[in-house]
Amino acid sequence: MLITISEIPDEGLTVETPAALAPAFGEGGWELKAVAIQVGRHGAEVEVSGGFEGTVSLVCSRCLEPFPFRVAPELAVRLLPKPSLRAEEVELSGDDLEVDFYDGDLLDLAALLRAETLLALPMKPLCREECRGFCPVCGGNRNQVPCACEVRPADPRLAVLQGFAAKRSP
Repeated sequence: MLITISEIPDEGLTVETPAALAPAFGEGGWELKAVAIQVGRHGAEVEVSGGFEGTVSLVCSRCLEPFPFRVAPELAVRLLPKPSLRAEEVELSGDDLEVDFYDGDLLDLAALLRAETLLALPMKPLCREECRGFCPVCGGNRNQVPCACEVRPADPRLAVLQGFAAKRSP
């Protein structure tokens, strides 16, 4: 959904229909369920706030099984016009790190939602906290098949490193 920034009314825009933002979730396994987003403009500054809810199909990092993951981030994004490139160095303040930029007079709200969704995804997705993963000996999925394999002892050459992490942490 492209929004022309100069055409945003003084009272702002409200987006509440998931169908308008469906292209952001066009890939298989992505589904947008609910949207409540407000877009406001104050001069050249644009503020996008609200939230949305969707589901994303992820793969568990322990057992490699696909599972649906609910994503419901809250938005509070401030956008400014993209600055012209300068040859000099510019030091950023803390407030500058909270700002994103738009190019021209268009704001791609679907792309913004997609980016916020990707930021809300876990780095190590798990189908459930108690996922048992694969057996290191036979490779069977411990969630589906009981495994009676013997756990191999650690390599004795690595025994020196066993207490290293305990010594380093306060």
